[in-house]
Amino acid sequence: MPRTVTVGVDGSPESLTAADWAAREAELWERPVRLVHAGPWQPYAAAGEDRGGDPEVEAARRRWAQRVLRETAERLTAGRPGLRVTFEQVREAPASALLDAASHGCPLVLGSRAAGSPDGGEDVWLLGPVTLAVVAGASGPVVLARSPGGPEAGGSSGVPGPSWDGEPSPDVVLGLDPRRPAAGAVAFAFGEAARRHARLEVVHAWRRPPGADPAQDRELERRAGQELRAVLAPWRERHPSVRVTVRTGFGAAPSRLVDAAADASLLVVGRGGARGRIGGVTRTVLRHCSTSVAVVPG
Repeated sequence: MPRTVTVGVDGSPESLTAADWAAREAELWERPVRLVHAGPWQPYAAAGEDRGGDPEVEAARRRWAQRVLRETAERLTAGRPGLRVTFEQVREAPASALLDAASHGCPLVLGSRAAGSPDGGEDVWLLGPVTLAVVAGASGPVVLARSPGGPEAGGSSGVPGPSWDGEPSPDVVLGLDPRRPAAGAVAFAFGEAARRHARLEVVHAWRRPPGADPAQDRELERRAGQELRAVLAPWRERHPSVRVTVRTGFGAAPSRLVDAAADASLLVVGRGGARGRIGGVTRTVLRHCSTSVAVVPG
């Protein structure tokens, strides 16, 4: 099976945002897009009408899913004559089907939905059980695609993603702890920056050790930057064309990463936990970052 960029499609506006993002990514990777609709996912417009087990309803759902997949494929290939798109409907439960689809090493792209903040502040991005299970269990990168202004702004002209017209795209941001570097995330971030002709900004947030004198903060900052540059040195040698900047600072890692990624095209983070688990920093970033986020295991 050819290596593909796979996207989960369920008929929602968020999944169209994910499909558009995946199409641009596939052009950079020079690989096909694979659209997957899994099992009992219901038609988006009829999500509250569950009549599972009725043969007529099941047949209608299958026809609806085929139509959504076909129309999404047509949307992606319009204006992209060189893009190959395949699609399939899978009867497995969504999480297991998408985990299988994500096992081939290339990115799996999922949509994500924003819910307004109760206090009127920034949106919080919802993490449903399928998304959490896939991010926690995937053996390859999982990208949660976002669009400016929330899901209603989705579309090929509004999706923050790869530059596919040869022009440099906004920065790629990598969250990295030099004492526990996630090699998979580092490799993915450098590859994405190289393909996009983008700058890679590497961000590390550090905490003051218990009992440390605040007067030593400047020295702690210097050491943090030194450790980060040492970890990055071999990767910079492998990717000499990638412009790298390093940003370290005192504070909480999630807020530092969300702020750094505000104007970026992609934020890359490690999963932060063993397979089956998502680390606290990554989980918080997924809920609060409005930029598309790639979560990479290992």
